[in-house]
Amino acid sequence: MPYQHLIRSTDGQVAVITLNRPERRNALSLELMQELISCLGGLAAETNIRAIILAAGGKAFSSGHDLSEMVGRTVNDYRHLFDVCTELMTKIQSIPQPVIAQVQGVATAAGCQLVATCDLAIASDQAVFATPGVKIGLFCTTPMVALSRVVGRKRALEMLLTGKLVDAATAAEWGLVNRVVPAAELETATRELACKIAQASSFTVALGKHAYYAQIDLDQPKAYAYAKEVMTLNSLAHDAQEGISAFLEKRVACWSGE
Repeated sequence: MPYQHLIRSTDGQVAVITLNRPERRNALSLELMQELISCLGGLAAETNIRAIILAAGGKAFSSGHDLSEMVGRTVNDYRHLFDVCTELMTKIQSIPQPVIAQVQGVATAAGCQLVATCDLAIASDQAVFATPGVKIGLFCTTPMVALSRVVGRKRALEMLLTGKLVDAATAAEWGLVNRVVPAAELETATRELACKIAQASSFTVALGKHAYYAQIDLDQPKAYAYAKEVMTLNSLAHDAQEGISAFLEKRVACWSGE
């Protein structure tokens, strides 16, 4: 389907979704977020797509919520806006394919939340990150949920309480992004990571992604109890048996996605 604020393309087994509101610094308007939810939901059902790259046009990755939509609204309007934002972030982590943020520029507030929510992230050395809501009287409370889970409490609070800009190298050191590359190499590096993921069994990757998020906030005994059951069932799967056999027989595995 056509999108007003997104560009969707496909390169083999990798899909690329590009935020396309450069004139608004790719602000996450209600309409853009709804389009992104729809696009991700559609890709989730496409078994030939093994990985998804979330990129952005223009100089900014995303400046966060569209503040023009946040003045003089009713309580129900605000609740709906943040419900949709929460649905978007949940969608990213619930679909079977890994989602990789390709961050070329500024990612602030809900834009920073978007990066923190993606399963993986590659950043240009020109990218910067911040949760500056405190400076305009609107604490970045929903971005805080994703941010605190990837950079830890003290670092998240420093970003949230000061609104300071964090450069790409610091973001990588803190775990907000996986790594930083020169701007000219960003697209290539992100595609290489996506293609590496796409080589694995789609069944196994989807199972693993779901299991990762299911266990991450459990205490250790519960996490192990859950993980051992998942791994037991995984062992029975066709692709697991094929992969083990291929390794033992020193041949390339032929995945069925089952």
